[in-house]
Amino acid sequence: MLIRELVAMDELRLALLSDPGHLDRGFAGVHITDLPDPGRYLSGGELVLTGLMWRRDPADSRRFVQALAAAGVAALGAGRALLGMVPEDLVEACREHDLPLLDVPEETSFRTLAERAQAHAGVAADPRGALGRHRRIVAAVAEGTGLDELFALTAQELGVSGAVVSAAGGVVAGRLDGDLAARLAREYLTAPRLPHVARTPEGTFTLFAVDRAHRAAGWALVFESDLTDQADMGFELAACVALARGRTEEGRRVERRLAEQLIGLASSAAPDPAELAARLRTCGVGAEEPYVVVTATVARPGATDGPDPSALGGQVIEEFLERRVVAAVGADGAVALVPLRVFAAPDDERRHGKGEETEKRSKVDGPGSGTETRVRSTVQVQGRSHVQRSVHVILGLLGSGVAALQAVPRMRVSVGVSAVLNGPGAVRGGAEEAGHARRLAEARGGGVVTSDEIYTHALLLATVPDDVRRSFADRILEPLFEYDRRHQSELVRTLGVFLDCAGSWNGCAARMHVHVNTVRYRIRRVEDLTGRNLSSMADRVDLFLALRAC
Repeated sequence: MLIRELVAMDELRLALLSDPGHLDRGFAGVHITDLPDPGRYLSGGELVLTGLMWRRDPADSRRFVQALAAAGVAALGAGRALLGMVPEDLVEACREHDLPLLDVPEETSFRTLAERAQAHAGVAADPRGALGRHRRIVAAVAEGTGLDELFALTAQELGVSGAVVSAAGGVVAGRLDGDLAARLAREYLTAPRLPHVARTPEGTFTLFAVDRAHRAAGWALVFESDLTDQADMGFELAACVALARGRTEEGRRVERRLAEQLIGLASSAAPDPAELAARLRTCGVGAEEPYVVVTATVARPGATDGPDPSALGGQVIEEFLERRVVAAVGADGAVALVPLRVFAAPDDERRHGKGEETEKRSKVDGPGSGTETRVRSTVQVQGRSHVQRSVHVILGLLGSGVAALQAVPRMRVSVGVSAVLNGPGAVRGGAEEAGHARRLAEARGGGVVTSDEIYTHALLLATVPDDVRRSFADRILEPLFEYDRRHQSELVRTLGVFLDCAGSWNGCAARMHVHVNTVRYRIRRVEDLTGRNLSSMADRVDLFLALRAC
């Protein structure tokens, strides 16, 4: 069919935006797509129809048209439903590649256009196939349809159930059991390439990457079936989800700039208190409202491309905390102010009680501390149990997120969390406190560290170079290790238990299931071999630090 013949159909209201000589170009078949690079699905000679969902900036037009030209496409039809116009950069890109370009008005559906072209060629149309579904889904997304509504439409039009899962294992949209979502997130993180088919006890799922974000902060589009033979459909729906995510990101960029301004002002030499209070309110935190500061970095040793540790740290904080906060990216790490009310249960304000210790353990398979990531925090706030509960939720989300990303090889996620704060004057100190905690996490090879841990010997040891720490431990403890090797004894273990029992002979004997005289004998041997006196507090501290430095 000639382009001239298609343009001559008055009911379609098409307009040629390229060289008039293109009217005599022919095409065979119609292909509808919104993939950024659809070349692998094109056979050449088609009229390609696109809703422009792949376009984020002018450079995208050049890349898209280059892919069409390389595939030998005959012409391109650009719909106005999304942008309300055909952008000039797309017109220029088609001109450079001598590709005919048609302007498809909003009132002309791709389905109608394709049916008319197929009817002209004597081919029956399929009203339930790709021709109909694409236009309806694109129009819904362009009109601002949410992800849950999009999946309802997808189930209605295509008969497949979908969901979106974050890399941290959270369900962004759709319905999935929490444990299944976490396992599918792990499949997404470890898949050598996407799309990826995951076979689970609950069934078979196909995973598509939603956009070009780093996987650690990315989303996976999940379908409850094997769509290997329908990958084009999966890519197009992933583009729809990416468009919805991009729409939300526009607003979040403004919020991030406000957070950066707040952190910058708080870190300045002499910030104006009134301006600081105003910027805190602008960021959604009340003057006396409790909050914590969270900071993070994501190190990828050996990586030569992609986001830097601070930028990726900001992205993962937002994903860990379910996109309820934004993170300001700085040179030393990403920083987020987290109001506790955002993570409070509805009835928390009616509950009261004393402070308590909260603990979160997440089972993972990965490097670090064996197979368990441990997050511990002690919060003492008399009569404010809702504060403790919110902190518990925040630490749980951070711990689970870090545990999930341990599935990614050679990636170290380090997170620091401040104490509970309130008021604009506490922002600077909270950021510094969280930064110290994060650096301790970095020294441990990643994880979550809270403020209560940095005011201990652990921070002191973490700031000492590894070679100095090992030399200190070896000088004090090597005689004990050598004695244990020669005599198969337990002097080192006995010393550790004795110090843990605060120097109690009976307590140490009971814990080790030995006679108290055995403990006395062993401790005398420790003193003889090390030259230290365990009745002296200074010597006890030296031995305790040496044990912790091993």
